[in-house]
Amino acid sequence: MKKGKKYTESAKLVDRTKVYDTEEAISLVKKTACAKFDETVEAHIRLGVDGRHADQQVRGAVVLPHGTGKKVRVLVFAKGDKVAEAEAAGADYVGGDELIPKIQNDGWFEFDVVVATPDMMGVVGRLGRVLGPKGLMPNPKAGTVTMDVTKAVNDIKAGKIEYRLDKNNIIHVPVGKASFTEEQLVDNFNALMGAIIKAKPATAKGQYLKSVTVASTMGPGVKVNGAKLA
Repeated sequence: MKKGKKYTESAKLVDRTKVYDTEEAISLVKKTACAKFDETVEAHIRLGVDGRHADQQVRGAVVLPHGTGKKVRVLVFAKGDKVAEAEAAGADYVGGDELIPKIQNDGWFEFDVVVATPDMMGVVGRLGRVLGPKGLMPNPKAGTVTMDVTKAVNDIKAGKIEYRLDKNNIIHVPVGKASFTEEQLVDNFNALMGAIIKAKPATAKGQYLKSVTVASTMGPGVKVNGAKLA
């Protein structure tokens, strides 16, 4: 695929053979983000685990100190007094059974995160086939299956993100926007890496952080020195 002129110019700033310290890598990502829109800065972390084994799954959530820079729309499945609690906490949508056909049949996906109280998981489970592939299924590990809907909604609105392995044992997550200061991006990145390192499975052998790369939406990847993070 032919890369654009801006990308080619940006790529010249990055030494592909080098691994950079976090601060230097973030600084380069900001310099190479030259699109007309506010690019998302993402981290891509390849782990030395085999996600096909349940005991080597790496999954969880972390609140980024400065948020993601994106407005997150939250859908809460709840009933009884939990409906009012979710609404008071600032959930964008709250409901129950009546939302099943809307999502299943009408293809309604005007939300970014789904939270459910445990007593609603029977209902939400019927949406497994449509929510699962989109990474939207509520999960206790990520704190999205909980009776404390106020905390769940507040954390998500404050910048809580989920991380999980893809089928290639890589985690892809946003750590902010190119318009953030270097300090904000470094804080967010360090919070994410701290959570991932803490989530290292006991059964993982050898090198855990295989490679760590940061990049803006349209910019080149910049390798981060994983040895200094572990």
